[in-house]
Amino acid sequence: MKRRQYTMGARAEAVRDTGERILAVGRQQFARKAYDDVSLDDVAAGAGVTVQTVLRRFGSKEGLVRAIVAAATPAVRAQRDEAPVGDVAGAVDTLVEHYELMGDEVMNLLRQEQRVPAFAEVTAQGRDYHARWVERVFEPWLSMRSGVHRRRLRAQLIAACDVYTWFLLRRQAALSRTQTTKAVVQMIEGVLP
Repeated sequence: MKRRQYTMGARAEAVRDTGERILAVGRQQFARKAYDDVSLDDVAAGAGVTVQTVLRRFGSKEGLVRAIVAAATPAVRAQRDEAPVGDVAGAVDTLVEHYELMGDEVMNLLRQEQRVPAFAEVTAQGRDYHARWVERVFEPWLSMRSGVHRRRLRAQLIAACDVYTWFLLRRQAALSRTQTTKAVVQMIEGVLP
């Protein structure tokens, strides 16, 4: 009986490890390439499995994208949720840290969201989470406003904290991480009551 339990445990661990390898390789591929340039053959080869294994596990390329997002989302949200409520500098520091880790990957998804339904799902979820994050982190200031004034402040904060803002400052204007953080803090402080 113990031999069978060990075999089943080892098999389950091997299946889990295979799935994690496929997800890791898939994420690397989708992070730096256009969707159409990612092939399941390349993902399978990188993970050391067959295409049939990838398809059996995830169903399709779209299914692989959804599984990658599902696997990454808890860690992404946990890191972002470390942002302190009511502390502009602390919140922006957490935000910029997140964008330093994932901003380029997110921008790659955003560039393709209009033509790749699986990416559109991911970016829609990201926008929803980002808006809720802004509402939570900046609640002390948002609670001072109502009606159109609250909606406008919320929109300003969402824009100032958006990955596009980070991208413009960090990648296009070539500011350092420190200068990017300072610029975002100043934008936010400029609109807070």
